[in-house]
Order: sequence, then structure tokens, then C-alpha cells
Amino acid sequence: MAYPKDLLLSRAVIKHGSYAIVPPEGLVNNVIPGFENCRVSILASPKMGASFVHYLVTMAKDGKNIQGFGGEGIETFVFCMEGKIKTYTQEKSAVLEAGGYMYCPPGEKLYLENMVDTETKLILYKQKYEPLAGAQPWVVVGNVNEIAERIYDDMENVKIIDLLPTDLAFDMNMHILTFEPSGCHPFVETHVQEHGAYLFSGEGMYYLDNEWIPVKKGDYIWFGPYVPQAVYAVGREKLAYIYSKDCNRDAAL
Repeated sequence: MAYPKDLLLSRAVIKHGSYAIVPPEGLVNNVIPGFENCRVSILASPKMGASFVHYLVTMAKDGKNIQGFGGEGIETFVFCMEGKIKTYTQEKSAVLEAGGYMYCPPGEKLYLENMVDTETKLILYKQKYEPLAGAQPWVVVGNVNEIAERIYDDMENVKIIDLLPTDLAFDMNMHILTFEPSGCHPFVETHVQEHGAYLFSGEGMYYLDNEWIPVKKGDYIWFGPYVPQAVYAVGREKLAYIYSKDCNRDAAL
């Protein structure tokens, strides 16, 4: 860090209970018990209005969490953007490189260790699991580079990847949505589900609660329930992001 070279400005937009855009320039390091040699930024939490917690984690050499992340009633998910990590639970272990991910069901703690001398960059997620009688989710390991994209809503220039099974045992999913330049949503969505999205690449104009707002690579967006939302991809690169979605459960009274 250094003295500012100009006026203090920010692209951040925070509408508590509605939506938020969190650019990378404003992120700070949070000290989280259990994480060693890591920079951890909390991107979304219930303090904002989200029902989950999303993190951006940068692991330095020897970075790790060997105390465990998650636990009773909490499901977790980790996605490796850069570098290489070892992930494990009591029942399963895996080595994740760029594009690799692991989902851990409630009751299974997730352990993380950086396996390279350089930095490893992760997206980390946790939420309370909503049980369903007779159903139990399981540990899922995969890599997006080994999953075929499918066309999104009959639009050839928009593709989606589902990272978790479409099984009622899972009350959430993670997706990667990719828009070619000039790609867009087919309509303005207004729904009960909320999302947390981290932008991997490109630029776009996002429609959020009746406003058009520019977004780009490195931004994080939280979408609250029933917030009108849609995007146009702009610029020369594909716009791509990983996002969370609650699913497979009825609305509670």
C-alpha cells in the first residue's frame, strides 16, 4: 500500500438486503481462525443480507486450513482459480488445480493445503443446509475443464456448466455462465433465488434493481431475492462468472 495518488473513489455499490457490487480494489484482509498464511476477504455475508458467506482466499506458500472449515449443519464448497491445493474430508481427498472444485455436505469439515510455492487463489463458500427427509448429499469433486458446456436457454452465444448434481439431496448448486461478446440474458430475471457471483473474465453491463451498472473481471456481485437482474456482455472478451444458487426446496412460511 502507499499514499493515494488521487481522490479516494470506489465502484462499490452496496444496497443492504437488495444487491451489492464489490470491486477488488476495496477488499481487505480478514483474520479468520484456522487459516494460516492466507489472505481472506469476506465478499458476502448475512450482515449484507445474504443467507450464505462467500470468501476470496489467496494462499501463500505453506498456506492451509487444517482445523477444518464448515461442520455440523453447514455445507461448504471450494473452487480453485489459480495454483494447486490438496483438499480433504474424513472420507475423501483430492488435488485441485485451476478449474477444480470440491463440495462437502453438512457435518463434513473441509481441509485445505497449498501444494505450490507460489500463490493459490480460491473461491470459498458456506451456507446452512436445509434437510430433506430421506435425502443426504455427498462429497463431490470435479473440474470444469472436464465438463461439457451446454447452450443456455437456446442461445448459441451463452453457455452454462453445472458443477453439482441435479439431485434433490442438494439444496444448492454452483454454475459457470459464459457470454460471448454481445451475449445477454434472454429476459430480465426476477426470482426467489439469490446468487453470489465472482467474475472471472470480461466486462458487462448488469441490470440490478432497475439500474444499469458496469462490471468487470475481479468484481463480486450479490443478488438478493426478487431483485430484477440481467446482463449484456461488452468489450472484446467473453464475460464469465461462477455463481451460487439455492434450489430444490419450497419457500418457507
